[in-house]
Amino acid sequence: MAAEEFDNQKKRKLEQENGSIANIASSTTKPKRYTEVKRITNETKIQIVLSLDGGLITLKDSILNKDYSLNYDDHATQSTSSQIISVNTGIGFLDHMLHALAKHSGWSLIIECIGDIHIDDHHTAEDVGIALGESFKKALGAVKGVKRFGHGYAPLDEALSRAVVDLSNRPFAVVELGLKREKIGELSCEMIPHVLESFATSAHITMHVDCLRGFNDHHRAESAFKALAIAIREATSYTGRDDVPSTKGVLM
Repeated sequence: MAAEEFDNQKKRKLEQENGSIANIASSTTKPKRYTEVKRITNETKIQIVLSLDGGLITLKDSILNKDYSLNYDDHATQSTSSQIISVNTGIGFLDHMLHALAKHSGWSLIIECIGDIHIDDHHTAEDVGIALGESFKKALGAVKGVKRFGHGYAPLDEALSRAVVDLSNRPFAVVELGLKREKIGELSCEMIPHVLESFATSAHITMHVDCLRGFNDHHRAESAFKALAIAIREATSYTGRDDVPSTKGVLM
């Protein structure tokens, strides 16, 4: 009888341990932070695939007739075991900035855009910022179990930029880059902060981005996008808890 009772106790203990392991596993399972967005207007046609946590992604119905199972040698394309990045907006310097943003945020990102750049760069740059913000918000989902706040500094030679982000659901952006040139490549310098502002508004985040020093406008702009990437990566990182990081109890 004593041996039978011992076996029963051992069985109950094993069941409790297995249940605890299952509960831990289920509580630590992270949702897939992924989305596909199409935004079509009379001025631009945009498709975005975004995974906030990297990994392999693809785009089946490419408006640029690209096959993403192949390796392209485009200027804003990068493929590793942990990230797929391909940015094709038709504006080279914008591609370069969004490539940097994705790389240092840890995203996998595909952007395709066909825009009316025969008019100028405004509609394409603005609409890509809007669509990327929409994609970010959808991929992130409920602001729960993440840090919410993030900050980052990034140097590029003589330039140094700072970015601070709050996943607040309150769209607001302050962007001060101090750019002096009219254009960098084919992107108007006035559009660079506007892209960031458009992103923040559609993403429903509060964002402050400042270039603290530097004299080369390319360096100033690129360090700003890299600083923002670092801030976003921190803000969207998991805390290991399942709570809403707000005294309100909700960030919708």
